[in-house]
Amino acid sequence: MNLKAVRHVFEYLVFRGFACAIGMMNVRQINQLASFLATIMVDVLPRKVSRYTIAESNLKLAFGESLCDEGVRQHVLSMWKHLFRMVAEIVQTPRMLCLENSRESVIFRDRAQTIEALASGRPVIVLSGHFGNWEISTACFGIYGCPMGLIARAMDNPYLHQWFAEYREFLGHQQILKKGGFDDLIKVISKKGFVGLLADQDAGPRGLFVEFFGRPASTFKSIALLAKEYDALICVGYARRMSDDFVNHRWSRYEVGCNDVIDPREYQTAGAIKEMTQRFTSSLEQAIRMAPEQYFWVHRRWKHQPKVRLKTLPQESGNNIGAERMASKVA
Repeated sequence: MNLKAVRHVFEYLVFRGFACAIGMMNVRQINQLASFLATIMVDVLPRKVSRYTIAESNLKLAFGESLCDEGVRQHVLSMWKHLFRMVAEIVQTPRMLCLENSRESVIFRDRAQTIEALASGRPVIVLSGHFGNWEISTACFGIYGCPMGLIARAMDNPYLHQWFAEYREFLGHQQILKKGGFDDLIKVISKKGFVGLLADQDAGPRGLFVEFFGRPASTFKSIALLAKEYDALICVGYARRMSDDFVNHRWSRYEVGCNDVIDPREYQTAGAIKEMTQRFTSSLEQAIRMAPEQYFWVHRRWKHQPKVRLKTLPQESGNNIGAERMASKVA
């Protein structure tokens, strides 16, 4: 067994030990532990470990100078607290959330349009971002009898990857790998099934640039293309953590909502793909603005920007050469 394999086994054993301890804790204890770990991440560990600089840059890009340094710190602190709680909730979901008690922990908003989409007889792409507890939203679909094909990236640790795959399959879903799982995705869509995915990551220099918090963000156009080709509805949803009530509720509470349902039949112009992509990106932004501290700000969402080409007016030959060289460097 090589060093990498040993590290994977060690990481998995640590995770399982952590999961075992979490399984015995109540929501108040988890909240206290998450607060402690978040403080360690932000105020004790190097900022490179907590990715504080990335989060700070993203928050400033999204909200501008209206967010002071202390405001940034509070957002990052709350973000890590939320993420630690989310991991604990994933561990506890199979035991704590079921059909019989779901209404105690989950409040649904705009449920009618979601049900209408699911009952339409057409494929449905359930789309969200790294906001709130995206695993809770998919869990709700599972316990209510609407299994989905969940698109996810393969984790580096094979043991952790298998654990999360079994967790999702326990809820009735099928995990589809982001790389290498295209055929499985098409099978689900072709059978007019449901597909769940997160659509808020940078798509690289060749992505489709649309506005996200007022700035161009490279976004995957494959979602809109898939919806157009297979006549699939796009449901943009979220699962937002609500305020705690440690007295009357023994678990966390979430609002699961649908911000928008996008029908590709409404888009027939040459710019249909960009219009649909902009619409679901704006819907995700609308959800994030409800609780910015629950968004995963450590993604490099604005990593790539559109290339700018300089247009030059006719000049003398010597100046033209310099301008052309400058334009080629920028492009």
